[in-house]
Amino acid sequence: MRFLKKLEEKVRRHSEVEKLLQDPAVTQDQTRLRELGKELRVLEKIVTIYRDFKKNEEELVHAKEMATDKSHAADWVEMARQELTLLEEKQARLVKEIEGYLVQADPAFSKNVILEIRAGTGGLEAGLFAAELFRTYSKFAQNNGFKVEVLSSSINEAGGVKEIVAGINGEGAYGKFRFESGTHRVQRVPATEAQGRIHTSAVTVAILPEVEEVEIEIKPEEIRIDVFRSGGPGGQSVNTTDSAVRITHIPTGLTVSCQDEKSQLKNKQKALKILRARLFDKITSERNSELAKQRKEQVGSGDRSEKIRTYNFPDRRVTDHRVGLTVYNLEEVLEGKISAFIDALTEAEIEKQLS
Repeated sequence: MRFLKKLEEKVRRHSEVEKLLQDPAVTQDQTRLRELGKELRVLEKIVTIYRDFKKNEEELVHAKEMATDKSHAADWVEMARQELTLLEEKQARLVKEIEGYLVQADPAFSKNVILEIRAGTGGLEAGLFAAELFRTYSKFAQNNGFKVEVLSSSINEAGGVKEIVAGINGEGAYGKFRFESGTHRVQRVPATEAQGRIHTSAVTVAILPEVEEVEIEIKPEEIRIDVFRSGGPGGQSVNTTDSAVRITHIPTGLTVSCQDEKSQLKNKQKALKILRARLFDKITSERNSELAKQRKEQVGSGDRSEKIRTYNFPDRRVTDHRVGLTVYNLEEVLEGKISAFIDALTEAEIEKQLS
């Protein structure tokens, strides 16, 4: 069976992690202890289902023997055949579960998410859709038991979003959102269009795993922190203190600004959280650049320049171009019901990884 080798590797790793957690050197290192604890929780699910799979496999062998044994009475053989059918159905379900868990076993999938949405081509209309898309993701997050916290936002004069950055917190958030990175295209008649012509606009989405301080070091001498007075649309004053913060990472030139909080300290903490995630993403992307080239045409390549999904309002149609899935319930999708896309993309990822 195609996944059995990988499954047995995970079971062996589970035993290794259990032993490591009993090592005095590990128990004194809180960071290492926390990382191994997270890994163990994921592996425990795999080990449990592995044991269920092996037990069911043994029962299947026994049931097949009984169903083909002509020395038994006909009613006994019929019972064995019915039992065999149930066991085969259970085995098929277990296989699907195992394949899903194997793909989800990446420790990064359990992390919180940094969600970044930016208006692209399309002017004010793109900003309005960016705001709608943020609402969609907020609904999806809440439906899955995650908490959403706005870290930074910039609003345009029409009430849309130029850029919004938010934290999505909860076990497994990155695993749920990881496929959403890319360009989302919207086709509709803007409210400002007098002649009823359909316009095409675009919004870019980036999904980054939240990175803890211990995972990436930002040295004080590598950053420049500027403070300034917060401002809103049209230049109006939000408050009268220098609470807004701009952090520049000098080696890479990455810049993050936060002004949503009245507290300079809180804005600084949020800006550093975003900066860590962007730095980690930059380092990871550069490290995997060769692999990314090979996978560019495959599902889930994560290239943010790709058009991954189209929202067509006149036809109430939403299409995910990576898996060719089209649904005709646009209103429900915008209410956060995007599980059909997540499930299809997960299935495609499973097939790719296990092939």
